[in-house]
Amino acid sequence: MSESEFHETPDEDLVDRVESISDEEAEQRATALEAGLESYELEDEDRALLRVHGFEVEEEDVLGAAPVLAVVGRPNVGKSTLVNRILGRREAVVEDVPGVTRDRVSYRAEWNTKAFTLVDTGGWDSDSKGMASRIAIQSEIAVDMADAVVLVVDATTGPTSTDEMIVQMLRRKKKPVILAANKVDDERGELMAAELWGLGMGQPWTVSALHGRGVADLLDEVLTVLPEVSAVDTRIEEGGPRRVALVGRPNVGKSSLLNQLLGTDRVLVDNVAGTTRDPVDELIELGGKQWRFVDTAGIRRRAHQASGADFYAALRTQTALERAEVAVVLLEVQEPLSEQDVRIVTTAAEAGRAVVLAFNKWDLLDDERRYYLEREIERDLSHVAWAPRVNISAKTGRHAEKLVPAMETALEGWDTRIPTGRLNAFLGELVAANPHPVRGGKQPRILFGTQAQSRPPKFVLFTTGFLDPGYRRFITRRLRETFGFKGTPIEVSMRIREKRRRR
Repeated sequence: MSESEFHETPDEDLVDRVESISDEEAEQRATALEAGLESYELEDEDRALLRVHGFEVEEEDVLGAAPVLAVVGRPNVGKSTLVNRILGRREAVVEDVPGVTRDRVSYRAEWNTKAFTLVDTGGWDSDSKGMASRIAIQSEIAVDMADAVVLVVDATTGPTSTDEMIVQMLRRKKKPVILAANKVDDERGELMAAELWGLGMGQPWTVSALHGRGVADLLDEVLTVLPEVSAVDTRIEEGGPRRVALVGRPNVGKSSLLNQLLGTDRVLVDNVAGTTRDPVDELIELGGKQWRFVDTAGIRRRAHQASGADFYAALRTQTALERAEVAVVLLEVQEPLSEQDVRIVTTAAEAGRAVVLAFNKWDLLDDERRYYLEREIERDLSHVAWAPRVNISAKTGRHAEKLVPAMETALEGWDTRIPTGRLNAFLGELVAANPHPVRGGKQPRILFGTQAQSRPPKFVLFTTGFLDPGYRRFITRRLRETFGFKGTPIEVSMRIREKRRRR
């Protein structure tokens, strides 16, 4: 049988044949096949894989929300640098110009085994206008939603009128405030920081966010004012909300969709592409359950071609995908699918995330554009034909409720694990009807198969020889037809093993 024949010939009875095999018979077949592997040269990692016939996913404990610490201050005093120092990694976007951080951004942090939520904010300035004024509003909201506040002041410039206005705002909020005098690298800086007593916020804790000086003492003081459980963030995460990354090219509507789902202007929206630079986490209740959404910076160009804040924003988007379980990829229907769109979809799938394709501005689509869009999807997105599609309007919220069943379907496929017996019953029926073509006088055989993991599903096949890529794609397609796997990438790998030599 040629590759084209085994690749294209449908086998509508395969599902029925596999289902007709009882669980007991399937397990007996798998046990016999696994025993047969002993006559082949196996490595230690093979035996370790074969010992694992299933695994349990650890569920997160039901806990009260961790206390929330907001980091505030005027623009360019080093708030994001301090956040990165506390986190111990370059997470917040940093650049030596004011205004790089625009939204309030939450991160999970820990100090001396105490977990808390760290919120980075944009620079606060009461006289700001336009987008800058909205940044200030986001900072005030962050204070409202925090249990305690770290006010960052530049010790090298001393207290400014803006610093004094921030102090007035903080006094109105009546939250515990710790004053961090940043950019103190030596004794001279310590003397300059003494001026900050005049702000009336108590002792200035001198730190160098850039070099780490004094940050440990600052955090020790923070722990004395943070409660055990947040008094403002009372939401309880049962088993952990499923994590959703909103991804797409700039200005495709990610922030508008998040605001629509949340029912408030949580994220800055502007007609300037690239308004969002940091990932923004938000718990949202949809379909009777909580979801943790991450609104990410639009991927402008390949990371190595970007510069400055855009470079780190691209990295943050990749981080968001790694932290997520399902990626909702927004695509704008009024414009032709671009190479950038296809690359983002591919990136989400290659990251091993469940994938949902959300076609935005569907309400503005006319019949002619719909025809060409379908052709573009068939041509450019055929490699993710398994991903659920949802047609929505991020601006109006139309059909946004359809995201929930699509995400649930994708996550169900992503979580799916096939029992070893059932998998080998499937492989037996498949190979009997569609054997691998003979290559060079030899025909590779599949000796045994096991699912190494789920999330995403990964299968390992022990074989006597190399399986053609076309045959592996054929197996993957039949796996989907038989067991579902809607909305998730699947990986099928081989371990070629030779017959053990007799001594």
